[in-house]
Amino acid sequence: MLTLRVLPRIDEIPRETWDSMLRPGASPFMEHTWLSCLEEAGCVGGSTGWIPHHFALYDGDELIAAAPAYLKMNSEGEFVFDWSWADLAARLGIEYYPKLIVAVPFTPATGDRVLVSAKRDRVKTITTFAKALQQVTSEAGISSAHVLFPREEEAHAFEAAGFAVRYGVQYHFHNQGFRTYEEFLASLPQKKRTQIRRERKQPAMDGMTIATLRPEEYTPEVARKMHALYTTTVDKYFYGRRYLNQTFFELLAKRFSHRLAWVVAKKDGEIVASAFNVKKDDTLYGRYWGTDVEARFLHFNVCYYYGVDEAIREGLKTFNPGAGGEHKRVRGFAPTITHSAHHIADPRFRGIVERFLEREREAITDYVARGGDDDDDEP
Repeated sequence: MLTLRVLPRIDEIPRETWDSMLRPGASPFMEHTWLSCLEEAGCVGGSTGWIPHHFALYDGDELIAAAPAYLKMNSEGEFVFDWSWADLAARLGIEYYPKLIVAVPFTPATGDRVLVSAKRDRVKTITTFAKALQQVTSEAGISSAHVLFPREEEAHAFEAAGFAVRYGVQYHFHNQGFRTYEEFLASLPQKKRTQIRRERKQPAMDGMTIATLRPEEYTPEVARKMHALYTTTVDKYFYGRRYLNQTFFELLAKRFSHRLAWVVAKKDGEIVASAFNVKKDDTLYGRYWGTDVEARFLHFNVCYYYGVDEAIREGLKTFNPGAGGEHKRVRGFAPTITHSAHHIADPRFRGIVERFLEREREAITDYVARGGDDDDDEP
């Protein structure tokens, strides 16, 4: 008999047991260490609006599947934007929060969301999980359940179980077997090539160097500096949120350094800008950017151009620089469809959302098929 348990801490599942269910090519953010560091540092739990509610499926005493899940009291840090849904729910007299999500907090990176033992049929197990999410939602009186940034085939497995699938768009670099950066540039229109070459020269003209930190450089001091730079960006904008604290950066530098690919720009030997990158297998992930200085094109160089160059040098397949930003398209990143899956308990609410998602999917599919807006005059 299968038993579903809800766990308040990821550490209730041993790291070796959790990670043994990761498939080849699995996202680094689904690794036990990443999720555990978020909890230990206090980035989730408490008053953060992210209450750990992890699901573990057992056959007797054997763990056969698990998923990181959270009760959410708001829609912050998810990157699948549903504030309009919360507004609609209020007008329908429905309490939208709390809701249940299966996701990696603050991380819009595609990957498996349900980990399944290699001994089990993956699709059948995901179907069981989908039904469990629906049942928990119903029994707890929760408005909805959401699976954020699953792989496409996983999203369709949830869809077959009655979830509605939503599309989103990110801009990724897909390596077409380029041997050099110049070979990559040759694949772009002339105007883009000229713009990128001009912008790439600027850091050197400003006396800066850009490099990926070596393994021995992930010290507590560097972790604190990276966090300080991270806060310069989130504090600059009214929508910025300090989701991650200094303790989290320090824990990662200590326990997750084999996955880190932090990029730093230095001037006169001092770090003045950074990009929080993570690397695993054939994929480079860009996360957070920050700087102490105002310098032309520094953001593009640290966050985009250097990452593309690194991916080409190391033969990586994909560079995913994070959510949003059509400005990435003009710099060689292609529009790429992302997925999420949603269960809405109330039939009226669900019907309205499903009709909206159908129109949205059609629009996004058309946009990506056209390669995005091909306006080469974008500054």
